[in-house]
Amino acid sequence: MTQTSGGKAMRCLAVAALIAIGLAPCAQAATVAYRMDASASTVAFETDFGPDLITGSIPLEKADLRLDFDNLANCTVQVALNVTGAQASFPFAAQALKGPKVLAARDHPRMTFESTSVRRAGTAADVTGKLTIRGVTRTVTLRARIFRPNGSTADDLEHLTVKLSGRVRRSDFGATGWSDMVGDEVRILITARIDAAG
Repeated sequence: MTQTSGGKAMRCLAVAALIAIGLAPCAQAATVAYRMDASASTVAFETDFGPDLITGSIPLEKADLRLDFDNLANCTVQVALNVTGAQASFPFAAQALKGPKVLAARDHPRMTFESTSVRRAGTAADVTGKLTIRGVTRTVTLRARIFRPNGSTADDLEHLTVKLSGRVRRSDFGATGWSDMVGDEVRILITARIDAAG
Protein backbone atom coordinates (compact mmCIF):
# COMPACT_ATOMS: atom_id res chain seq x y z
CA MET A 1 0.00 0.00 0.00
CA THR A 2 1.53 3.32 -1.09
CA GLN A 3 1.61 6.00 1.58
CA THR A 4 2.96 9.55 1.49
CA SER A 5 5.42 10.60 4.15
CA GLY A 6 2.97 13.29 5.24
CA GLY A 7 0.21 10.72 5.63
CA LYS A 8 2.50 8.48 7.64
CA ALA A 9 3.39 11.36 9.92
CA MET A 10 -0.24 12.24 10.51
CA ARG A 11 -1.19 8.66 11.37
CA CYS A 12 1.84 8.37 13.64
CA LEU A 13 0.93 11.60 15.40
CA ALA A 14 -2.68 10.50 15.78
CA VAL A 15 -1.73 7.26 17.51
CA ALA A 16 0.96 8.99 19.55
CA ALA A 17 -1.66 11.46 20.74
CA LEU A 18 -3.83 8.57 21.90
CA ILE A 19 -0.87 7.20 23.81
CA ALA A 20 -0.03 10.57 25.32
CA ILE A 21 -3.49 11.56 26.56
CA GLY A 22 -5.09 8.14 27.06
CA LEU A 23 -7.97 6.70 25.11
CA ALA A 24 -11.57 7.77 25.45
CA PRO A 25 -13.68 5.49 27.71
CA CYS A 26 -15.39 3.90 24.70
CA ALA A 27 -12.09 2.80 23.19
CA GLN A 28 -9.95 -0.19 24.09
CA ALA A 29 -8.41 -0.13 27.54
CA ALA A 30 -5.79 -2.22 29.32
CA THR A 31 -3.35 -4.51 27.57
CA VAL A 32 -4.37 -5.92 24.19
CA ALA A 33 -2.61 -8.89 22.58
CA TYR A 34 -1.82 -8.67 18.86
CA ARG A 35 -0.94 -11.41 16.38
CA MET A 36 1.48 -10.80 13.53
CA ASP A 37 0.71 -11.17 9.84
CA ALA A 38 3.99 -12.82 8.83
CA SER A 39 3.32 -12.50 5.10
CA ALA A 40 3.10 -8.70 5.37
CA SER A 41 5.92 -8.20 7.89
CA THR A 42 9.61 -7.63 7.14
CA VAL A 43 12.99 -7.14 8.80
CA ALA A 44 15.37 -5.05 6.70
CA PHE A 45 18.98 -4.17 7.44
CA GLU A 46 21.87 -2.26 5.91
CA THR A 47 25.55 -1.86 6.62
CA ASP A 48 28.44 -0.07 4.94
CA PHE A 49 30.52 -1.86 2.30
CA GLY A 50 33.26 0.63 1.45
CA PRO A 51 31.51 3.48 -0.40
CA ASP A 52 28.48 1.24 -1.02
CA LEU A 53 25.85 -0.46 1.11
CA ILE A 54 24.97 -4.06 1.72
CA THR A 55 21.23 -4.33 2.24
CA GLY A 56 19.16 -7.37 3.04
CA SER A 57 16.38 -8.96 5.00
CA ILE A 58 15.78 -11.67 7.59
CA PRO A 59 12.39 -13.42 7.79
CA LEU A 60 10.29 -12.40 10.79
CA GLU A 61 9.31 -15.75 12.27
CA LYS A 62 7.26 -14.70 15.28
CA ALA A 63 6.11 -11.54 17.03
CA ASP A 64 4.20 -11.30 20.29
CA LEU A 65 3.09 -7.74 21.00
CA ARG A 66 0.96 -6.64 23.93
CA LEU A 67 0.02 -2.98 23.81
CA ASP A 68 -1.52 -0.81 26.52
CA PHE A 69 -2.42 2.59 25.10
CA ASP A 70 -3.22 3.94 28.57
CA ASN A 71 0.10 2.92 30.13
CA LEU A 72 3.15 2.38 27.94
CA ALA A 73 5.01 0.67 30.78
CA ASN A 74 2.67 -2.30 30.34
CA CYS A 75 3.59 -2.80 26.66
CA THR A 76 5.76 -5.79 25.76
CA VAL A 77 7.43 -6.88 22.53
CA GLN A 78 8.90 -10.28 21.71
CA VAL A 79 10.30 -10.94 18.25
CA ALA A 80 12.03 -13.95 16.68
CA LEU A 81 13.83 -13.96 13.33
CA ASN A 82 14.77 -16.94 11.15
CA VAL A 83 18.48 -16.39 10.50
CA THR A 84 18.72 -19.31 8.06
CA GLY A 85 16.49 -17.39 5.63
CA ALA A 86 18.63 -14.23 5.59
CA GLN A 87 19.10 -12.56 2.19
CA ALA A 88 21.52 -9.86 1.05
CA SER A 89 21.91 -7.57 -1.94
CA PHE A 90 25.09 -9.36 -3.10
CA PRO A 91 24.96 -13.16 -3.55
CA PHE A 92 28.30 -13.74 -1.81
CA ALA A 93 27.21 -11.44 1.03
CA ALA A 94 24.19 -13.64 1.86
CA GLN A 95 26.43 -16.70 2.14
CA ALA A 96 28.97 -14.82 4.28
CA LEU A 97 26.20 -13.33 6.43
CA LYS A 98 24.93 -16.77 7.43
CA GLY A 99 28.42 -18.24 7.80
CA PRO A 100 30.35 -18.91 11.03
CA LYS A 101 32.17 -15.56 10.99
CA VAL A 102 29.00 -13.48 11.10
CA LEU A 103 25.55 -14.83 12.12
CA ALA A 104 26.56 -18.52 12.41
CA ALA A 105 23.10 -19.57 11.22
CA ARG A 106 23.82 -23.28 11.45
CA ASP A 107 24.51 -23.16 15.18
CA HIS A 108 22.23 -20.20 15.97
CA PRO A 109 19.27 -20.29 13.57
CA ARG A 110 17.16 -17.83 15.55
CA MET A 111 17.70 -14.19 16.50
CA THR A 112 15.44 -12.83 19.25
CA PHE A 113 14.47 -9.56 20.89
CA GLU A 114 12.53 -9.32 24.16
CA SER A 115 11.58 -5.95 25.61
CA THR A 116 12.32 -5.01 29.21
CA SER A 117 10.89 -1.47 29.19
CA VAL A 118 8.87 0.85 26.96
CA ARG A 119 8.95 4.62 27.37
CA ARG A 120 7.44 7.53 25.47
CA ALA A 121 9.86 9.43 23.21
CA GLY A 122 7.98 12.40 21.75
CA THR A 123 5.61 11.05 19.09
CA ALA A 124 7.22 7.59 19.31
CA ALA A 125 8.39 5.20 22.02
CA ASP A 126 11.76 3.78 23.02
CA VAL A 127 11.67 0.02 23.46
CA THR A 128 14.65 -1.30 25.45
CA GLY A 129 15.28 -5.00 25.63
CA LYS A 130 17.54 -8.00 25.22
CA LEU A 131 18.74 -8.78 21.70
CA THR A 132 20.30 -12.20 21.18
CA ILE A 133 22.44 -12.86 18.11
CA ARG A 134 24.55 -16.01 17.66
CA GLY A 135 23.96 -16.89 21.32
CA VAL A 136 25.21 -13.54 22.63
CA THR A 137 22.73 -11.25 24.42
CA ARG A 138 23.09 -7.48 24.67
CA THR A 139 20.78 -4.65 25.75
CA VAL A 140 19.64 -2.44 22.88
CA THR A 141 17.02 0.29 22.43
CA LEU A 142 14.76 0.42 19.37
CA ARG A 143 12.57 3.35 18.37
CA ALA A 144 8.94 2.30 17.84
CA ARG A 145 6.24 4.02 15.83
CA ILE A 146 2.68 2.85 15.29
CA PHE A 147 0.54 3.51 12.22
CA ARG A 148 -3.15 2.95 11.50
CA PRO A 149 -4.49 1.98 8.05
CA ASN A 150 -5.72 4.65 5.67
CA GLY A 151 -9.32 5.58 6.38
CA SER A 152 -9.49 4.11 9.89
CA THR A 153 -10.93 6.10 12.76
CA ALA A 154 -8.85 7.34 15.69
CA ASP A 155 -10.25 4.70 18.04
CA ASP A 156 -9.87 1.79 15.60
CA LEU A 157 -6.85 -0.16 16.88
CA GLU A 158 -7.73 -3.55 15.39
CA HIS A 159 -5.15 -3.45 12.58
CA LEU A 160 -1.84 -1.66 13.08
CA THR A 161 1.64 -1.43 11.63
CA VAL A 162 4.51 -1.25 14.11
CA LYS A 163 7.91 -0.06 12.91
CA LEU A 164 10.95 -0.71 15.13
CA SER A 165 14.24 0.87 14.08
CA GLY A 166 17.68 0.92 15.63
CA ARG A 167 21.42 0.43 15.25
CA VAL A 168 23.66 -2.29 16.62
CA ARG A 169 27.35 -3.07 16.38
CA ARG A 170 27.88 -6.57 15.10
CA SER A 171 31.19 -6.81 16.96
CA ASP A 172 29.23 -6.64 20.23
CA PHE A 173 27.82 -10.06 19.32
CA GLY A 174 31.04 -11.59 18.05
CA ALA A 175 29.99 -11.25 14.40
CA THR A 176 33.36 -9.84 13.34
CA GLY A 177 33.95 -11.50 9.97
CA TRP A 178 35.30 -9.38 7.11
CA SER A 179 35.63 -6.32 9.33
CA ASP A 180 38.23 -4.91 6.92
CA MET A 181 35.54 -4.64 4.20
CA VAL A 182 32.17 -4.46 5.96
CA GLY A 183 31.09 -1.84 8.49
CA ASP A 184 30.55 -2.65 12.15
CA GLU A 185 27.29 -0.72 12.49
CA VAL A 186 24.12 -2.40 11.25
CA ARG A 187 20.92 -0.40 10.81
CA ILE A 188 17.72 -2.37 11.35
CA LEU A 189 14.08 -1.68 10.45
CA ILE A 190 11.41 -4.15 11.58
CA THR A 191 7.96 -3.65 10.06
CA ALA A 192 5.29 -5.78 11.74
CA ARG A 193 1.69 -5.82 10.52
CA ILE A 194 -0.42 -6.84 13.49
CA ASP A 195 -4.07 -7.59 14.23
CA ALA A 196 -5.81 -7.56 17.61
CA ALA A 197 -6.08 -11.15 18.83
CA GLY A 198 -9.67 -10.58 19.94
